[in-house]
Amino acid sequence: MTLHLPAPDGSLRAYEPRSEPLALTPGTPFTSRTVFSAAHVVADPFADTNPDAPAAVDWDATLAFRRHLWSHGLGVAEAMDTAQRGMGLDWAGAAELIRRSAAEARAVGGRIACGVGTDQLTGGGTLAEIRAAYEEQLALVEESGAQAILMASRALAAAASGPEDYLDVYGHLLRQAAEPVVLHWLGPMFDPALAGYWGSADLDTATDTFLEVIAAHPDKVDGIKVSLLDAQREVDLRRRLPQGVRCYTGDDFNYPELIAGDEQGFSHALLGIFDPLGPLAAEAVRVLDTGDTAGFRTLLDPTVELSRHLFQTPTRFYKTGVVFLAWLAGHQSHFTMVGGLQSARSLPHFARAYELADGLGLFPDPKLAEDRMKTLLALYGVNQ
Repeated sequence: MTLHLPAPDGSLRAYEPRSEPLALTPGTPFTSRTVFSAAHVVADPFADTNPDAPAAVDWDATLAFRRHLWSHGLGVAEAMDTAQRGMGLDWAGAAELIRRSAAEARAVGGRIACGVGTDQLTGGGTLAEIRAAYEEQLALVEESGAQAILMASRALAAAASGPEDYLDVYGHLLRQAAEPVVLHWLGPMFDPALAGYWGSADLDTATDTFLEVIAAHPDKVDGIKVSLLDAQREVDLRRRLPQGVRCYTGDDFNYPELIAGDEQGFSHALLGIFDPLGPLAAEAVRVLDTGDTAGFRTLLDPTVELSRHLFQTPTRFYKTGVVFLAWLAGHQSHFTMVGGLQSARSLPHFARAYELADGLGLFPDPKLAEDRMKTLLALYGVNQ
């Protein structure tokens, strides 16, 4: 069967779908790297809702997808921006997601870390209110038994007058944390409201403040997640971390080289792209566990084109491509997103995402993916 896929210029191009998927099966836990997939949420397609209403989540499908990731040895980074935190999923929904996913992790022995933010402050807030909001979320995550990821806060970015406010807020939280946390630096390409985080638009100055927070509390920082899409900056930052503090790459453009590392170290991973790449990424890391860096790169390097496509500007809409691929792969029965975000990318974007993912063998049932792609094309008026 030849599919005719739309190109950005409005023309149609012929594509021959793949007939066989990659043979990727669950395997042993990783030994050389700690790897988290930031996981998406599955919307309830039958809910009578709208983009301004609270998210309607299909909990069964959402938790089933987390079991899929755990079965391949990946950890789950829960209630992060991949789960549409602040883009369709409010704090009430995130809190329920954390509780349910943490309970599921305990039941199956899966590793989980959950995002702690301030998104209950929908209209901004004072520094005292921001600290209290962080505290509320930190308490819930710790009570659930999950590791905490201190996420960047839109409210703090708006309220802080300089680096000292970040040092004060984060210092306060780290002193309270019961167990070491992951600090998350999310760049403005993922969320424009986070521009100037750590008190400066100059990234070198911001990095110094970030490192100052860590240096003051190294026993309370398990690691950092860096999502700046700048490989060299991540390497430079990684080399300046205190002994024992890990770097979890959040660079969805350059992850193979950063995870592989160099003679001075490597990055672990906490990546949104490992949602659609889960089984393949897991296989690559198990190859790396044997010391075969070249084999790891051979498996993972070809996936970068797909990742760069999904995360293209505006980067924050990458979630749409992630959910689209989950639908094609059969992890959910529909292509609906909380907040109506399925409309955030174009048909040519979806077509290219399908072509790249199919070429990699990511779909467990290529015929199902092909049929679903044909359905989407017909919906847009492209008949085969």
